[in-house]
Amino acid sequence: MGNKQLSVVLFVFLCHELAFSSSTLPQLCNKDQSISLLKFKQTLTVDPYNASSSCGYLGQNPYPKTSTWNMSRDCCLWDGVICDEFTGHVIELDLSCSSLVGIIDSNSSLFQLSHLQRFNLSWNNFYPSEISPLFGRFSHLTHLDLSYSGFTGQIPSEISHLSKLQSLYLSSNWRLNLGPHNFKFLLQNLTQLRELVLYEVNIASTIPPNISPHITTLILFNTGLYGALPESIFHLPNLQVLNLALNYQLSGYFPKTKWNSSASLRVLCLTNVNFSGDFIVESFGCLTSLQSLHLYSCNLSGPIPEYLWNLTRIEYMDLGYNDLGGSIPMFISGLQNLKHLSLSSNNLNGELPSWIYTRPSLTHLSLSFNHFSGQLEDFKSNSLVGIALDGNRLQGHLPMSIQNLVNLTRLDLSSNNFSGNVDVSFFSNFKQLFYLGLSHNSILLTNDNNVKSTLPESLIYLSLSGCEVNELDFLRSAKNLGYLDLSNNNIEGTIPDWAWSNWMHSLNYLNLSHNMLTSIDHFPSFFQLYTLDLRSNFLQGSLPILPSSLSTFLISNNSLSGEIPSFFCNLTLLRVLDLARNNLTGAISQCLGNMSDKLEVLDMQQNFLSGNLQTTFRVGSRLTSFNLHGNKLEGKIPKTLANCKELEVLDLGNNHLNDTFPMWLGTLPKLRVLSLRSNKLHGPIRASRTKNLFPQLQILDLSCNAFTAELPINLFHHFKAMMRTNQTKMAPRVGYYEDSVVVVTKGLELDVVRILSLYTTIDLSSNKFEGHIPSLLGDLIALRVLNLSRNRLQGDIPSSLGNLSLVETLDLKYNQLSGEIPKQLASLTSLAILNLSHNHLQGCIPQGPQFHTFENNSYEGNDGLHGFPISEGCGSGRIPETNNTTRVLDEESTSEFLNDFWKAALMGYGSGLVIGLSIAYIMLSARNPNWLSWIVEELEHKIAMRRRKKKRGQRRHRRRNNGV
Repeated sequence: MGNKQLSVVLFVFLCHELAFSSSTLPQLCNKDQSISLLKFKQTLTVDPYNASSSCGYLGQNPYPKTSTWNMSRDCCLWDGVICDEFTGHVIELDLSCSSLVGIIDSNSSLFQLSHLQRFNLSWNNFYPSEISPLFGRFSHLTHLDLSYSGFTGQIPSEISHLSKLQSLYLSSNWRLNLGPHNFKFLLQNLTQLRELVLYEVNIASTIPPNISPHITTLILFNTGLYGALPESIFHLPNLQVLNLALNYQLSGYFPKTKWNSSASLRVLCLTNVNFSGDFIVESFGCLTSLQSLHLYSCNLSGPIPEYLWNLTRIEYMDLGYNDLGGSIPMFISGLQNLKHLSLSSNNLNGELPSWIYTRPSLTHLSLSFNHFSGQLEDFKSNSLVGIALDGNRLQGHLPMSIQNLVNLTRLDLSSNNFSGNVDVSFFSNFKQLFYLGLSHNSILLTNDNNVKSTLPESLIYLSLSGCEVNELDFLRSAKNLGYLDLSNNNIEGTIPDWAWSNWMHSLNYLNLSHNMLTSIDHFPSFFQLYTLDLRSNFLQGSLPILPSSLSTFLISNNSLSGEIPSFFCNLTLLRVLDLARNNLTGAISQCLGNMSDKLEVLDMQQNFLSGNLQTTFRVGSRLTSFNLHGNKLEGKIPKTLANCKELEVLDLGNNHLNDTFPMWLGTLPKLRVLSLRSNKLHGPIRASRTKNLFPQLQILDLSCNAFTAELPINLFHHFKAMMRTNQTKMAPRVGYYEDSVVVVTKGLELDVVRILSLYTTIDLSSNKFEGHIPSLLGDLIALRVLNLSRNRLQGDIPSSLGNLSLVETLDLKYNQLSGEIPKQLASLTSLAILNLSHNHLQGCIPQGPQFHTFENNSYEGNDGLHGFPISEGCGSGRIPETNNTTRVLDEESTSEFLNDFWKAALMGYGSGLVIGLSIAYIMLSARNPNWLSWIVEELEHKIAMRRRKKKRGQRRHRRRNNGV
């Protein structure tokens, strides 16, 4: 071949190679796509302080990827952009954690990128953008992530048109919702779906059974799901992660047969889903790949299945807040990789198993609020980081081996029976400890070396209630405290200045109640306290100037004096204000009414406040409890209280108020307690045309006033809550404040604390009511106290009062009642106090278990009455003694009998003496029916001795607190 022919061949070969090479080079980004991306960039701003602040949860730092975009480079080389190598089309766009802020609507140039396959806008801030229906045009899309980006509104149905979608993440946006029909269509149409993550999206639907069999991750956390959980969800063959937590209206059953997903399931989180019933399910033993199990508050009962203790790969197990019983096995074959074990708030008992102290993988142990007993053993493994054993029955000294857990961050041993001296230096080596709870034990905290820097600086939460603390120097090094509970100790004098300077920037909660403090001089003006509890000290002088951040302020049971200063009006965040039982004087400031849009509890009872009650409460008031009992207030009851629609407790008793009955208070829908006793209220209680007055009222006390005319039958007709015995308990008070109301029960004036849900009372005593006792009172079957004494009532006692099966006190003394005592009253087995004295009653006294316990003073002043206990006759009288076996028993049988009786009787002592007597009577009357009257005398003697013993203990406690 000649040179000319060779040149031609080489030329052809080179042309071919050049053509082949050019066909394999990456295509440049289309200009129209570059323009679309730059237009999108121009509609947004980059603000690293506003958006993507939580990217740290992903292990990423916010990075503004769009800031490098410009036309000097091919768009396929831009940050977050990936193109198809052959076509040059943009197929992936990842702008997660890019600090983007702005609006994305249907005019966005984004929707011109029609070839997108993967699209990620998560962890930005596009609020209040809605998800555009144009997302449905991305027909090639396989992965879409719009999580944590501030989208709002309804998810468009067009999302279900993305038939190639394998991964859909829409979590934690701003009130994003998916209609129930859309959810069904979404699951029907997205047949290729592998991952569906709708964390905190409002779905509000049932779960349809037709879920893609390809699904590997299903996270529907806190989405408003309800109804029955289909069992088919446990049989999805490829399921690895199932999270349906915090769907409170969702219920279901675990499959009893082997789960199809058992070989692949790694994470099972069903917290707060209702799986009522026993937890013994053998199929759990098949979950051999399970690594994380969350069944917190699932209403489970019975013992923990033994199969769970044999799982080998599990790392996280939370079965807390159920009703699980039994004990933890002492020896187990599984859990070799267990890191976190939480079984708190169950009914588990027995001793802690030894493997808990030795397992090298275990880092977090939470067994709070069970019934574990015994002593703590030595910790052989130093891996533990968090220990929560509070609320059990553990005892003995704290093992020294705890000091070896140098990585400990949380240690809570509160509310047990631990004892002995614990020096503060015990905790000096825990450099990472932020939570320490030792309250409510028999521990004596000492500082024998008088060291001033012993507690770690890392401490944030410290609870030492009842640890015999008498000085604060050991806290000098704890400069980051946010929560400090030193209540029920022996701290005297005042708080040192170094404490305020140490904690002024960190402390949010401070409880120094039940100590011996004498003064609180001041708080730094920039203190960030939210809760301050100074109750039951020896504080004197005027009220301290408080930080404006306070939400809860409790300073009752002290000796403070002077007027309530005007700076309280500047506490605009205050929700609970408790100034009760001090020596405060002066008028109540008008501004307290202006605070009622935040203020929920206002308690100033048992002071010396005076003047007219002129406070004006605004519409929208959030006040739930208003207590001014035991002051010197005058004038009328402010009608603006009708604006307080959240009010549950109103106690204005023991003042000098001069008004008629405030029927307009009946419009308050949540009012449970109304006490106006011991004022100058007068006149008749007239009928009202308003419907549904006082629908929730449980305590009505109008005693010691000057009301006239007949008893207000028109008012009783409205008391629907007193006609039901299944009373629901009142909601917990704000923080840990507890309502207290003065009531008269069983002949005593008592300050009743947090018993409002159990007590139902009508006290109209010491007025000028006339006429008959209405039979309608017998319909108020929830009544526990009915006091109509010291009025001018006439006629018969209605037999319908025999329907009051729960009544403990029935007081009708000092009236003009006539006729016989209704025999129906003999059936009232809860009746502890009966006083019918000083009337015109006649005939026989009914006989029955309770009536045998009442003495002469229950009936004195009724000349026409006869029968036991005031006289013989009426065919019953005192139970006769028949023979020696009913009068005298041998010593052994007597002891056995009395032990049974006292156990039975005292079972009911906390809820009423007669409840205990009733239990005892039912249990023992069949054995010794003739001992009842003697037993009553003995029981009264026992109760009296118990009370005297309690009073002696209280006196010793006061002497100790006073340094005597």
